[in-house]
Amino acid sequence: FMSYATTVLGAIIADQFLGKFKTIVLFATIYLVGLIVLSISSADFSVSGGFGLPGFCIAVFAFIGFGTGGIKSNVSSFMAEQIPVGYKPTATPGVYEDSKLTTERGFRYFYWSINVGAFAGMMACPQVAKNESYALAYMIPAIVFFVGIVTFVGGTKRYTKRQPQGTVLVKVWRCMRYARTHRRDGQSHWLDSSLDAAGQEWNNEFVVGLQRSLRACKVFLFYPVYWSVYGNMTDLLINQGMTMRRPNWLSVDQLNVVNSLVLIVAIPVFDNFVFPLLRRMGFRLGPIARITTGFAIAVCGFIYVTVLQKVIYTRGPYYDFTGPNVPDDATNDISVWLQIVPYAVVAISEIFTSVTGLEFAFSQAPAELKS
Repeated sequence: FMSYATTVLGAIIADQFLGKFKTIVLFATIYLVGLIVLSISSADFSVSGGFGLPGFCIAVFAFIGFGTGGIKSNVSSFMAEQIPVGYKPTATPGVYEDSKLTTERGFRYFYWSINVGAFAGMMACPQVAKNESYALAYMIPAIVFFVGIVTFVGGTKRYTKRQPQGTVLVKVWRCMRYARTHRRDGQSHWLDSSLDAAGQEWNNEFVVGLQRSLRACKVFLFYPVYWSVYGNMTDLLINQGMTMRRPNWLSVDQLNVVNSLVLIVAIPVFDNFVFPLLRRMGFRLGPIARITTGFAIAVCGFIYVTVLQKVIYTRGPYYDFTGPNVPDDATNDISVWLQIVPYAVVAISEIFTSVTGLEFAFSQAPAELKS
């Protein structure tokens, strides 16, 4: 909850006060402190001394959750701001690179890098915790995070940094209030009355960008439905997998690794082969078309999950698990590897929906409201 609730705070701090670069460094440092506290709280001397649970709560809620929000709201848009707007000539005469396509690709590889980290963490840290200690398992991300911050700060002279614009939300409110109080007949959009407003703090470019943002918000109204379906990977699919036959060495929740692994492999494939092929065939998928395609793919994945659950209930020895003497760890005679399909399908849907959502939000927001 804290990770997402604090995104708004991180956005306000970046857009109005510090700028994205300084905000990312600030919240990343807060996150790093949380990782260190988490590692210390999981050490044997902390657990025996009664600091285990309090330290965990302080680390997760006061530092890690708080730090995540400030990073999450800024880092993807900061990446996109490094891409020069316009057309760039290539080595081939008469052929140019479109910055819109470059931005589209940038968001894909941003998402790819997230999943590389997630995959590495899910593979390494649980094994370290199992074979060494939780303190070391938590310290490894802290060390990696410290290296990341140092690397990020080290490139400061190379970055394009947009300066904060002051009280942006107040500006938005005044612009909207002006539009409401000066509304005219025949307007195509209710904010049109704020255009060409003499003596006001905004210009027409800001008003047009605000109109785009409000239209984009209509698209994002559908996203909670998508993410509620996506969230089933961390509960519903795990519960389903616990009723299926699996190797002794496999924990059901480890199948989440499949999602990140598929994204690591599929994003370069889609970027270098699938999407260029579609463009050559005349299918130029805009953001709305890609988002809708992702929704449809996710639906297909969970239709498969529904059918799979029906099949589980038709297999013995426990069928629908309602008979007498059903043990807590009861499983039916059906392989858990059949669950690879929905994890993979949801990963493909993320390429279309989640990645495009980041790109669409950035492209539609005014310059002052990118975070």
